[in-house]
Amino acid sequence: MAITYNNLYLDIRRQLRSAGIEAATLEARELVCFGTGKSRQQLTADGSLYASPELEKRVRDLVERHLNGEPVAYLIGEWEFYGLPLDISRDVLIPRPDTEVLAAQAIDYVKTLGECRVLDLCAGSGCIGLAVASQAPQARVVLGEWSDAALRICRQNIRRNSLTGRVVPMQANALEKPEKSLGEFQCIVSNPPYIPRADIDTLDTSVKDYEPHLALDGGEDGLDFYRAISDLWRGALVPGGKLYFEVGIGQADSVLRIMRAQGFGDIQVVKDTQDIPRVVFGTLCTEI
Repeated sequence: MAITYNNLYLDIRRQLRSAGIEAATLEARELVCFGTGKSRQQLTADGSLYASPELEKRVRDLVERHLNGEPVAYLIGEWEFYGLPLDISRDVLIPRPDTEVLAAQAIDYVKTLGECRVLDLCAGSGCIGLAVASQAPQARVVLGEWSDAALRICRQNIRRNSLTGRVVPMQANALEKPEKSLGEFQCIVSNPPYIPRADIDTLDTSVKDYEPHLALDGGEDGLDFYRAISDLWRGALVPGGKLYFEVGIGQADSVLRIMRAQGFGDIQVVKDTQDIPRVVFGTLCTEI
C-alpha cells in the first residue's frame, strides 16, 4: 500500500521514539530526506505526495541500520554543527551538542581579539575551528589533525563552508612538540581523545563499533592529551593567550590541575546543557 512522504516521516519518527531515541524528530527527518533525495523544504512541500515503493524501502533499510546501532550522521554522510553543514565520515567523530558549548566559549573570546590566529587541535571534522571562523571574521584558523583521512574531511568542510581564505588544514600530532615555524596563536581550542582506554569497550554500540578509536582513546586514564597539549603546545600560545579544552565526565578537576601545573591561570570550568562540567579554559600567564 502506497504511503505519502509525510506519513512515511511520521511512521519513522514513531518507530525511533519507540526505540527510545531522544532525537527521533531530527533523525527521522534526516533519514527520510536522505533516503528520498529530498531537501527539508522539498519534503515539506511534497508531504502529501506518494513515495515510490523503492524510495520507501530505501528509507526503511536506513532506519533498520540505524536501529542496529549505525549513527545517522554516518548513514547520510553529513551533520550540522553551530549552524554549519559538515561532511562526516567514519574517519571523524560526529559533532555533538556538548561541543557547541566549547565552540561558543572560544568564539566569545576570539571576537574580542580582532585580527588573530586560532588553532583547533585534534580537529577531526574541523567543526570547532570552522565555527570560530564563521563567527569571528577577523580570525585566521588552523585545523591541526594527525589523521590523513580526517584531514581530507577538514578540507571538504573548509570548501563546503566557503572558508578557504581564512582556514587552513595542517597535519599535527598533539602528543609532540610543534615546530617553531608554526608560529604563535592567541587561542588554542581542543576536543581531544579523552576516553580511558579500558572504557572504550563499554561505550554504546553506536560509538565503540562505528566512531574512530583514534579519536576516542585518551590513554590509560583518559588524560594523555591534556598533559601533552598543556605542556608541549603552550609554547605555541602568546603570553596572555587562552587554551580551551572539552573534557569528559568527571575530568574537569584533573584537567584544571594539569593546566595550573603548566603555568595557566584564571582557569574556569563551564557546564554543558546537562549541567555537566564540560569545558575547562585558562590563560597562559608566565613561563615556568
